[in-house]
Amino acid sequence: MATDAPPRRAAGRPQPHRPRPSRQAPAAKARSSRARIASFWLLAMVSVLMITPFVWMILSSLRDPAQSAGLLPRSLRWRNYADALDSAPFVTYARNSFFIAAGHTVINVVFSSMAGYALAKLPFRGSKVLFFCFIGAIMIPMYTIIVPQFILVRSMPFFGGNDILGQGGTGWLDSWWALIVPGAMSPLSVFLFRQFYLSVPGELAEAARLDGANEFVIWAKIVTRQIRPAIVTVALLTFQTGWTNFLWPLLVTGRQNMRVLQVGLASFQQENTTQWALLMAGTAMATVPMIVLFVFAQRYFVNSLTHVGLK
Repeated sequence: MATDAPPRRAAGRPQPHRPRPSRQAPAAKARSSRARIASFWLLAMVSVLMITPFVWMILSSLRDPAQSAGLLPRSLRWRNYADALDSAPFVTYARNSFFIAAGHTVINVVFSSMAGYALAKLPFRGSKVLFFCFIGAIMIPMYTIIVPQFILVRSMPFFGGNDILGQGGTGWLDSWWALIVPGAMSPLSVFLFRQFYLSVPGELAEAARLDGANEFVIWAKIVTRQIRPAIVTVALLTFQTGWTNFLWPLLVTGRQNMRVLQVGLASFQQENTTQWALLMAGTAMATVPMIVLFVFAQRYFVNSLTHVGLK
């Protein structure tokens, strides 16, 4: 006899668990949406604040020097850029700045990576104390050591007419030695390299040692290839510091052909007046190389900043 009763479930068979729809899901989604909107507007306001000085720089570089009031230029005067280049040997200044920044970059990347590799992968007595010394050196402001550094440069033996005691001459003043050697290495770079080397598996170096490779080969050809973001980051920061350096080149150079770009821009600031249009035009041209470098290296730069604190 056929019946319409539903079939009985088998005894002991586990029934599939069907999750009940959460009543809090819409509220959580609403909170998440509000948080994203708030974050978007916060980042938008910060971006506007960051880009405002650059916009003002471009607008000021296109103003007529005779215009004394008003934020916006009455007419776009592109001639200001040519006048800025003609008013001083900026090609020579830019060349000097490039040589200094490139020299700092090469020296800092090579020697700081060696120091970072030794602190991270070659345990030796006193390595932690030495590492803490590097950390302490990061906290020392540059202006507190600039006077002792100047005395050392001026008293360099056998340079600039100095005797063995560093007396009687000018030492490294008005020379490329004074512009490149001091400040070429940075304790911050050593710290960054050490942190990145710690993230590289130690098995790579151990396998290379078993194959007979020395430490220099392991550092140059095996381990360092794994930390390309660190190399790009340190190189970018070092080049930016060398390119924008003003005070040290101003102190140690006096000849016109040894001036750097930032010191050359100061020539537009006179005692009684400032040529703002030409100054902003020169500043805009000096900013372009760093913007181009950051655009091409931003992927490695952001990646390094997100991984530097892992270990």
